[in-house]
This record gives sequence, C-alpha cells and structure tokens, in this order.
Amino acid sequence: MSMRDEKGSQLSDAEKEELKLGEKGAVIELLVPLENYLSAGVHIGTHTSTKYMEKFVYRVRPEGLYVLDVRRIDERLRIAGKFLARFDPASIVVTATRPYAFRPSQKFAEVIGAKVITGRMIPGTFTNPYLESYIEPQVVVISDPRTDTQAIKEAADMGIPIVAFADTDAKIDFVDLVVPANNKGRKSLALLYWILARQILRERKEIAADADLPVSVDEFEVKLAQ
Repeated sequence: MSMRDEKGSQLSDAEKEELKLGEKGAVIELLVPLENYLSAGVHIGTHTSTKYMEKFVYRVRPEGLYVLDVRRIDERLRIAGKFLARFDPASIVVTATRPYAFRPSQKFAEVIGAKVITGRMIPGTFTNPYLESYIEPQVVVISDPRTDTQAIKEAADMGIPIVAFADTDAKIDFVDLVVPANNKGRKSLALLYWILARQILRERKEIAADADLPVSVDEFEVKLAQ
C-alpha cells in the first residue's frame, strides 16, 4: 500500500464533524459517506501547493502535508458530473499516464461510454487528422495535469474543454474545470472515478438519483501483484 493510500482518515473527531457542515452550519449531504472519502485518502495532498490550489486546502499538517477540503472535492465532483453529462458519451476522452490511473479511467470510460487513452499519448492524436489514432473529442478528462501534458497541450490547441483531477501541487494551466483530489493513490483514483461515473449516469437519468452503479468501487481499483 502506498503512502497515498494509508490511513487517510487521520483527522480528529472535531475536524470530521466540521467537514460534515456547510458555511451556515447545515449538515452537508455528501455523495458518499465522509469515512469513504477519508479511508480512500482522496483528501491527502502533497508537501507543496500551487497558488491556485490553495483555495481547496483544508489545513496543513505539522509535517507540512497539505490536506484538501473534502467538501470542495465533493462539490467539484457534482459540478463535473453535471458538465460531462451534457456531452455525447462517445465524444468524451479520458487520459491516464500514471499506472494507478489506468484501471480507474478504463472502467470509467466503459461505464459511461467514453474513450480512454492510457500510457503515452501519441503526439497529434487530437490535432493531426492523418494519424490512424486521430480522434476529435468534445471534452477531455485528465487524470493528472502534471503527467498528462500532451493531452492538455493538444486539447488547449484545439479549444477542447478540459476537466482534470488536480492535487495540491498541480499545474492547472489550460484546465477549465478542476476537481481537487489525491490523483496519485490507487484507492483514491478508484473512488473518484467511480463517483464521477455515477454522477454522470445520474445526471443523464440512466440511473435513479439515489442509485449506485452496477459495478463496485473495487472494480475501478488497480490490483497490486501478490
């Protein structure tokens, strides 16, 4: 288990209660129980934060680790789900350069009917119609702006909207919709892509507003070799 997946729930009881409340003290109905978010470590950032990502930070731990606000993660997942549901599924392309994002992005694409590019993206995929691999997405979902740079560059060049999971150290140039999150942990990525897929299907009314996906979060998670 990586450090990014270890007990992400190391918050005090008072902090957990605070995270359940909105600005006016009303209880927030999260997309999944708070403990699900915390145990997957979606809120665990890095030891650095870019200026833009500071607004999503809940606190900084004594050792210098930035912790993301679960409420903002949840909020942005809702926004991203609503936004992506507007597009023809086949026109959505999700990219993943980091191996931990391969399985989550593939399962996400399978569930919502999108296309997926894992590993190195061939230059010109979005810009050169003479390439065999050429595709024309209407929107791109990025697993990590720090590694999926080719996809971001080409999408930006073509004026294609970009949705990206972004950690505290993320460079968000050209990203149109940021979803703050731990985009390096395998459990975190699995839960994030599972929730986003569910939100898209709910927004499309392909499943009920309170229904879950027919596949579990475990099926979105990269399995480690024994």
